[in-house]
Amino acid sequence: MCKESLIVSEEPVWRDPFYNGSVQKERGAVVLRLARSWFRIGSLEILTRSGELDLLRKVLDFVIEEHFTSIKTNDPDKYVTWFSTVVNETAHLIAQWMSVGFAHGVGNTDNFSLLSITIDYGPFGFMEAYNPSFVPNTSDDEGRYSIGAQANVGLFNLEKLLEALYPVLNSDQQSWAKHILKGYPQIYQRRFQELFKAKLGLEGEEEDDDDGYLIAFLLKMMEDASADFTMTFRQLSEVSALQLHSRSISKTMWALQELSMHEYFPEWVNMYLPRLQRAQRSDEARQHRMRGVNPRYVLRNWMAESAIQKAENDDFSEVRLLQEVLARPYTEQHRAEERDYASPPPHWARGLKVSCSS
Repeated sequence: MCKESLIVSEEPVWRDPFYNGSVQKERGAVVLRLARSWFRIGSLEILTRSGELDLLRKVLDFVIEEHFTSIKTNDPDKYVTWFSTVVNETAHLIAQWMSVGFAHGVGNTDNFSLLSITIDYGPFGFMEAYNPSFVPNTSDDEGRYSIGAQANVGLFNLEKLLEALYPVLNSDQQSWAKHILKGYPQIYQRRFQELFKAKLGLEGEEEDDDDGYLIAFLLKMMEDASADFTMTFRQLSEVSALQLHSRSISKTMWALQELSMHEYFPEWVNMYLPRLQRAQRSDEARQHRMRGVNPRYVLRNWMAESAIQKAENDDFSEVRLLQEVLARPYTEQHRAEERDYASPPPHWARGLKVSCSS
């Protein structure tokens, strides 16, 4: 993941943040972003399309030597071996995004790293109410980069990467690389299921279809109920098995309480609790393990907007608070609770939108 630094200027600039003709004056700023590498899939595409194959090989060799040291530089199949690694790690990265409700705002080939790290995410967003059609970018009218489409976007971009590699592969290597790419959906689905099993505290070996059904059942209920993604999983980490069994969920567990009103919630609980019991671990151990993978805090738009409004008046206290809180998102923090960072989003935040210029 890249790191950023923001230097604010006193000089005002005119901007049209939503490209709708509503120009407004804002303080200028310079953003500095750091990452291990800024080479993207698009970096190779442009070389192939322009016929610069010698430079393409030089870039590939540099990336492999610098960042993929386990691949031998004298291996005649090194480009295919590297492609296999990128396919695997890209599938894992997108599954990780999904596991915390992170939506990459503009997932084109120019914004997908060759190192499978999160860079150039544009107007990103953390999904609040669970909705596979959630789009963080207000200018993405078609929903091309909706959170539910991210895995397919990854596949599309990897297809473009393979096209860029074609001229430096022989026919056997091309066939091999095609076969590797066909395995992407299975790699992604396996990692997605591993991550969501961990989010639900599911241990031990079970039939994949059974655990997959349990996960899909929960997500469908969450979609029906517009349940908060982050806090539903977090509160499942905090509720006891006895509370679930008796349906005695307190009002403080607001997201889980809302979900418990779904007509099929009792049926799901009656599947979930026996599955937990088969792991033969204490309920406290299950809760501790789940809290380690289910964040209590994510950067919601309303939190950023609140910090921005204060910063525009030279009060950077909430910017610093967010940095502190989000450095430890899995740990309950007193100051974060005071600021309601784990509470239902305020009503005024429902109309917040983000664009590439926000």
